[in-house]
Amino acid sequence: MANMRAIRTRIKSVKNTQQITKAMKMVAVSKLRRTQA
Repeated sequence: MANMRAIRTRIKSVKNTQQITKAMKMVAVSKLRRTQA
């Protein structure tokens, strides 16, 4: 069984990755809108 610290670190890194992915999507959408407008 993994210790709690390792689990918390894992969860934190996953959330960070999700935030980065969301930010990248936002940038892609804004670039798309800029080229279409």
